[in-house]
Amino acid sequence: METQKQTTMVVFSGDLDKAMASFIIATGAAAMGSKVTMFFTFWGLNILRKEQFVPVQKSLLEKMFERMMPRGPGKLGISKLNMGGMGSALMRHIMKKKKVASLPELMELARELDVEMIACTMSMDVLGIKEEELIDGLKFAGVATYLGEAEQSKVNLFI
Repeated sequence: METQKQTTMVVFSGDLDKAMASFIIATGAAAMGSKVTMFFTFWGLNILRKEQFVPVQKSLLEKMFERMMPRGPGKLGISKLNMGGMGSALMRHIMKKKKVASLPELMELARELDVEMIACTMSMDVLGIKEEELIDGLKFAGVATYLGEAEQSKVNLFI
């Protein structure tokens, strides 16, 4: 009996270019028949944040983190040459002009291809991110769940 191919990745970065790479690889692997699991931790959780404000009870420190971190894929900067947001705006403009799928479009495609997206509950707790603040359709789990998937995977990436 042949088992299904599996691809896993840790999405640690909240940079637009790295988020794009993560979802391009994930959707490519899923389109090629691989079961794909993406484990979002620390700054990678910002990719999954809803862009609109969600009122939830938070401590002062959690509120500070909330204000300092980008809210969703439309607010992410790029890892190099961001220049106060000009770099990411330029990148989005060029991608649109070249008809490259946007990060929200890639995220929707990932859902359609049944890519499993797991939000790290430990990182959520550290950063004060609540489930209600993240997009729908996620699984919430810790590192043991990710490692269980990674053990079965032939491809395991850290982005």
